[in-house]
Amino acid sequence: MANLIRSAKSINGWSDYELIAYNITVIAQSPQEFFRGNTTPPLDDIDPLLINSKIDAVDVADDIFQYFTHLDLATDGGGLESFIDDFARETLHILGYVERGLCLSTQFMIPLTICGEDTLATMDVCLVVRQPMVLLVLQQDKSIFDLSQRPEPQIIADAIAAYQYNNRRRKISGLPTLDAMTIPCIIMDGTRPTFYLVPVTQALSIAVVTGQYPETPTKVVRCVTSLGPRRSSGEGMKTLEYRRVAFQRFIAFKSLAKEYWQTFLV
Repeated sequence: MANLIRSAKSINGWSDYELIAYNITVIAQSPQEFFRGNTTPPLDDIDPLLINSKIDAVDVADDIFQYFTHLDLATDGGGLESFIDDFARETLHILGYVERGLCLSTQFMIPLTICGEDTLATMDVCLVVRQPMVLLVLQQDKSIFDLSQRPEPQIIADAIAAYQYNNRRRKISGLPTLDAMTIPCIIMDGTRPTFYLVPVTQALSIAVVTGQYPETPTKVVRCVTSLGPRRSSGEGMKTLEYRRVAFQRFIAFKSLAKEYWQTFLV
């Protein structure tokens, strides 16, 4: 694998080839394993109408009606990228990801150095702190628009960019850089979330910067949100049963992700 050719591709050009070239594997985990048993957290802080109402309901509060509008557009709006980004951002907001001092940014661009050349990573949605530092990355699955687009390699490249960027911010603040950060990530396939924990080490970052093969493997873990093997893989949050499960997974991921980002906050 060390003999594979590596080049300064844009993140949109990252594919399974880059994962092999940089010794990265993705491991699927069950919800029980990924969320450490916290697969059905209570939804007590969420309006029951948001969970149990169909998206064409009109007898709901304005904020819920607005959310259902985003959900409808993300589901049946012709697959426009902006509709999915807007829906993802609203989902994170309504489920309490934006705490004091944090904000959600769309189309957030940060540098990524690959093979000695600077490129740009553009994140569809990310959670940032005021310093700023990237705490969580969300990308949509663009393979529905272009089959050459591979969401997993791209989200992993985004996580590497976040590691490089966050360490630069720490250095500017007079803090030591960190040898490792686990970047929480989400890929949205329409309205269907898949959750990732991407461990990025200094060794991996240096390998990407210099175009070298890292001897130590990087193991990314992934958890898909589904209703089970006998249900349609195309079901999304328009389906009430799927929406409840997705909300529970988002809530569980918020707690899990926070454990990781608190380790590298300035």
